[in-house]
Amino acid sequence: MDNLLRVGVISSTHGIKGEVKVFPTTDDLNRFKKLKKVILDTGKEQIDMEISGVRFFKQMVIVKFKGYDNINDIEKYKGKDLLVTREDAVKLEEGEYFIYDLIGCAVVTDEGEDFGTLEEVLQTGANDVYVVKTGNGKEVLLPNIESCILDVNLEDKKITAHILEGLVD
Repeated sequence: MDNLLRVGVISSTHGIKGEVKVFPTTDDLNRFKKLKKVILDTGKEQIDMEISGVRFFKQMVIVKFKGYDNINDIEKYKGKDLLVTREDAVKLEEGEYFIYDLIGCAVVTDEGEDFGTLEEVLQTGANDVYVVKTGNGKEVLLPNIESCILDVNLEDKKITAHILEGLVD
């Protein structure tokens, strides 16, 4: 799955003509406008799907797949992931990373000490927050700001952080 990234989850059908409501798991909702194909992960197999229509409703994306013209054709895929290959993924700016790539990275302090492992990324609006599990099993929240996260090296799966005063009891 390293080459695939999740862009959404089918939450329900929409109408009777084969459209689905998709809960987006991507930062950029508008990326669906440019998306021509996705991979539907059923849990047992991966099906290439061609997108024939996209529109937006509240925080959801209404998607129509080519060849799926009836509610009965698509209903069985509720709760399933929609994936794209890295080649079809949004191009990232410098200093931007896919959350999937950050999970599992070792976190070391700016003094060279092992601090823990990045377990989760919380998206708060102002800045992301890295949830790091330390060697003694504690969870520490590190804000993804310049004064705290100093370097991200995905090749070495290592994040260097300055542990701000007050973040660790």
